[in-house]
Amino acid sequence: MTRQTVLLGMSGGVDSSVAASLLVQRGYDVHGVTLQVWEHEDEHAAVSKRWEERGCCKIGIAKFVAQRLRIPHEVVDRREIFQQGVIDDFVAGYAAGTTPNPCVRCNERVKLRSLYALAQERGMDYVATGHYARVQQAGGQWSLHRALDARKDQSYFLYRIQADWLPRLLFPVGEMQKSDVWKEAETLGLPVEELKESQEICFVSQGDYRTFLEQERPELKQPGAFVGVDGEVLGRHEGIAFYTPGQRRGLGIAVGQRLYVQKVVPESGEVVLCAEEQLVQSDCQVGDISLFDRSIGRQAVDVDVKIRYATPPAAATLLPSTNGTVQIQFHQPQRALSPGQSAVFYQGDRVLGGGIIQRT
Repeated sequence: MTRQTVLLGMSGGVDSSVAASLLVQRGYDVHGVTLQVWEHEDEHAAVSKRWEERGCCKIGIAKFVAQRLRIPHEVVDRREIFQQGVIDDFVAGYAAGTTPNPCVRCNERVKLRSLYALAQERGMDYVATGHYARVQQAGGQWSLHRALDARKDQSYFLYRIQADWLPRLLFPVGEMQKSDVWKEAETLGLPVEELKESQEICFVSQGDYRTFLEQERPELKQPGAFVGVDGEVLGRHEGIAFYTPGQRRGLGIAVGQRLYVQKVVPESGEVVLCAEEQLVQSDCQVGDISLFDRSIGRQAVDVDVKIRYATPPAAATLLPSTNGTVQIQFHQPQRALSPGQSAVFYQGDRVLGGGIIQRT
């Protein structure tokens, strides 16, 4: 009997390594692929780096796991696509005064898209990754769901993948608790004492995103005015790209109370500051919609909405709007809604779709 073939994305992280082991145990014919999206590792360096310092694509670990499991492994260069579809988008978003999410764009434009295209070219049955998410089928309909481990669920980052990919996607660790994944990693011989969780922005390896932006686009450092909600000038800022809604640290403003970034106004180059209670908002417009459930936007529907990966979902009503957008009315006001971030819609554990928060 011919075994079903799986093209597995192997970042060299714990989760994709364990996914490889699980797929082999289940009898699949697994082919590992590491997508090179960022820097090369220096295999000839005099001093060996610790595993977690070897860039976002830990090719060394991926090769080690593939050899251990006796599966083929290859590296496929996707740096140009990553630069255009993720990094350029990231920089442009901040330059325009929004707060983009590069992990969402990477899965949509680079990671899963590349793996799916490769699998199609090679006539392979499935594509797999180490994401914490689940794909389910009921009544002939395929749907994306949260992972069983709610603390590690990554379905938020996957809402923009195409619905017709779902029947061919496998997420082996989506059915597991993270603690069990670590145990499985130990059986593979991985240096778990050295490995750490992947950072959210894989290409920002030094400092924070502001340092990265300044290195990529020095011209973004264009000073402007900090203003209060009443328009009063409170001071000077370093450039709108370096501020996001809800930010408190690094403002350098002393007015006798704690101030937060309420919004960025790219047209005037102003950053509006406010008291914490003025950060909340009850509604927002969402565009650039991507849906698994095509009924969204046709009529009012009650859902749960995540406005950030690390923020718990909030009850809301989705209302049809103009120009293919959706209006979100939250049942309880939400803190620091950020244009550029993704709002992802859920019913229970099922992902309905989502979109990009627009200016409010």
